[in-house]
Amino acid sequence: MMIRAFHRRYQPIAVLLFMFFIFAADSGAQTTQYFVYVGTYTENGSDSKGIYEYRFNSSTGKITSVGLAAETVNPSFLAVHPSHRFLYAVNEVGNYKGEKSGAVSAFAVDRATGKLTLLNQVASRGTDPCYITIDRTGKYVLVANYTSGSIAVFPILEDGHLGEASAFVQHSGHGPNPQRQEGPHAHSIDLSPDDRFAIVDDLGLDETLIYKFDSAKGSLTPNDPPFVKEDAGSGPRHFTFGASGKFAYVISELKSTVSVFAFDSANGTLQPLQTVSSLPKTFKGHNDAAEIEVSPSGKFLYASNRGSDSIAVFAIDPNQGMLTPVQFVPTKGEGPRNFEIAPNGSLLFAANEKADNIVIFHVNRQSGRLTPTGKVLERSQPVCVRFLPAE
Repeated sequence: MMIRAFHRRYQPIAVLLFMFFIFAADSGAQTTQYFVYVGTYTENGSDSKGIYEYRFNSSTGKITSVGLAAETVNPSFLAVHPSHRFLYAVNEVGNYKGEKSGAVSAFAVDRATGKLTLLNQVASRGTDPCYITIDRTGKYVLVANYTSGSIAVFPILEDGHLGEASAFVQHSGHGPNPQRQEGPHAHSIDLSPDDRFAIVDDLGLDETLIYKFDSAKGSLTPNDPPFVKEDAGSGPRHFTFGASGKFAYVISELKSTVSVFAFDSANGTLQPLQTVSSLPKTFKGHNDAAEIEVSPSGKFLYASNRGSDSIAVFAIDPNQGMLTPVQFVPTKGEGPRNFEIAPNGSLLFAANEKADNIVIFHVNRQSGRLTPTGKVLERSQPVCVRFLPAE
């Protein structure tokens, strides 16, 4: 009787204690340690030799240089596999094993050290591949070949190796700018949130093309309509979705603009809503816009400028997707190519390709504004920054 009475009296306390320890364990399991990988150019005077690694503690903000993670030629753009076991890179070259092609490299990730081990390389099927992404199931790699103006899809095998291309599309045509748009130049390829559509920005055609993507076969089929036309001579470069997936954004390199679209997820169509400049009104001179990214909160959009050497910050209207300028902040270096926001939204890593450094900014998560932290990572010709959770 006394034992039963004890259990009745103290059982609620035991349950509460059990729930507390489970909650504490879950909270402690949240990732705070990351590998930060930096893709670089390794030719034309660069001192870099491939993909470099840093360690990042998101709770303290501490960043530690580890060194060369993998030696490889011109790994200009990187993509992390959803399993975090593999990393993929384009090799931005025009000749691969005697062919007019670049390459795509597959690496296994040592989750304890971050070291990368080459699994295999395949021809990218076009020259100077400059962008790579992975579908959400982790079954396919999609690549944009800039100079030849083509796109390709490669299956990812169970062990992380890449198979031969399951799809290839060669673009044709040109734009009005004879120096930059003499032919097609596929600059990016991204997937819709449900993996049903692949969206390609072609700088040479002034088109954002939409393809139906079959995630079972790894195939691409032109959508109906097959593209949305951008302003003549604008040179669409990179694409991103807003947090809701209802709105999409394109940064155009040649005219330094950001275009806002409504996205119909059922039909894969884009409807133009707004176009704004990525530059402050006071800027005079030549500029090439580069990267675009939405904050983890979905409240802000960031765009980089090479020429004004700045990052533009915009507030996003959650209901209409429209943009309102918030800030234009100097990147404290020349040629901000790519940038990446830390997974917790606290910091922004701006890769200044021509200044040979990566400048770290604090992100105000309420206002979206950027403030230099004073931290600068020295790296020859950095192009792309990617985060991967460490064990």
